[in-house]
Amino acid sequence: MWTFDYEAVTDTLLGALREFLLFYSYTAIYYVIFVTLLLYLIFGFSIRHIASIKRGIRYNRIHKLSGHAPPVSILVPAYNEEVTIIENVRSLLALHYAEYEVIVVNDGSQDHTLQRMIDEFRLELTHPVLSSSIQTGKIRGVYHNPEYPNLYLIDKENGGKADSLNAGINLSHYDLISTIDADSLLEKDALTRIARVYMENPEETVAVGGNVRIVNSCTVEDGIVKDVKFPRKLLPALQHVEYLKAFLGGRIGWSSVNGLIIISGAFGVFQKDKVIAVGGYRGGYPGEDMNIVIKLHRYCLENDIPYRVAFCPDAVCWTQAPESYRILSSQRKRWGRGNLKNMIEEGIHMVMRPKYKIFGLLTLPYNIVFETLNPYFRLGGMLAILGYWMLNMTDWTTVLVFALVNLFSCFTLSLGALYIEETAFGRYPKLSDLNKTILYSFLMFAGYRQIGVWWRLSGHVQFLRNNNSWGTMVRTNFNK
Repeated sequence: MWTFDYEAVTDTLLGALREFLLFYSYTAIYYVIFVTLLLYLIFGFSIRHIASIKRGIRYNRIHKLSGHAPPVSILVPAYNEEVTIIENVRSLLALHYAEYEVIVVNDGSQDHTLQRMIDEFRLELTHPVLSSSIQTGKIRGVYHNPEYPNLYLIDKENGGKADSLNAGINLSHYDLISTIDADSLLEKDALTRIARVYMENPEETVAVGGNVRIVNSCTVEDGIVKDVKFPRKLLPALQHVEYLKAFLGGRIGWSSVNGLIIISGAFGVFQKDKVIAVGGYRGGYPGEDMNIVIKLHRYCLENDIPYRVAFCPDAVCWTQAPESYRILSSQRKRWGRGNLKNMIEEGIHMVMRPKYKIFGLLTLPYNIVFETLNPYFRLGGMLAILGYWMLNMTDWTTVLVFALVNLFSCFTLSLGALYIEETAFGRYPKLSDLNKTILYSFLMFAGYRQIGVWWRLSGHVQFLRNNNSWGTMVRTNFNK
């Protein structure tokens, strides 16, 4: 008579589980080693460029580029930005730059963004000739006032940020376009600095990204940051450390090998003809700033066009960081959706293909492994640790040592970004700000990074549900 041997089946299942956990542990170790080495490699590139960055900063102080700078069209997409739009535009009108125009695109706002602009600058309806280079939503009107000759306002039906940028491109009069968010402020010489990087090689430079810093708790007067302060609230302070590490520790290095995958939508400069050649900004895309850069890489590499995508760390844009959990989680889920969508629809066709050079062989593998798949490795790691503990495959000492090594590795990179900040820029001169940056670099590991994994994973779920919305964003006054 046949009998079911529970003990034998249990032993077989446990043996298979042990084999799987052992395999996973080796995979995780290789993953951590790969990502860590790559992070340190990129960070090393960033460190190597400190000297040239400092020379560029000194050059800017001595030589004024404004007289030789190329004219630029600044595009400001605005949706429900009545709280910040006036200071934003006044900041842009006060730039130290010879020839430029500011094009604000009201994307069917439901608040008083349009009326505030019309009233503040006494704008009147006009009828300029609009290019049809890129298809956009319906334009309801274009406003202008000769007293502000370099300011234009487009009013259009709601179509999203990408559609607004495309509408701005169609009205723009210059060969270079710059994009800036309506909740952000440019430093007076930011455009000059970013133009200097462009002028180093104007034929090949298709895009240059600026450095984004957190404006929360700073003192702002007439659209200008007068007093730089470390954010007082917890979430902006953590984001300050995060931005510092991403922009100074990462983007300097990636740009040095022409592997930059994103130029922040908050501030960047692009060759207009290249943007039009790739079809402009893609609508319905939560990660439109990453998408346009990927398309530029692909277009240039597939057509054998010499090019570079650069980063200018001393061209500073100050932006509002979300202060509430709800707004921050909405932003990060959108970023997660955008990253996944870009990798599935663009990155997968270029990754590990030699024709796409550094971008295909280094940038995309890094982004897919470290950014896109990161939440799954981390979630899997936590479940694996639970399995190791239940099956007596490890002890807490080993887990603790592994966690401390990981913490030390990431903390070192944060300190490295802080070193670059203090060595090359020194925007936070107070010793207390330096101490706070070190403290929050450590506090990042006490829940913030773990919640970030959850947000990214939630973003992926939203992507699978075809959620392409922008999410919840609430603007506040710069001085509140």
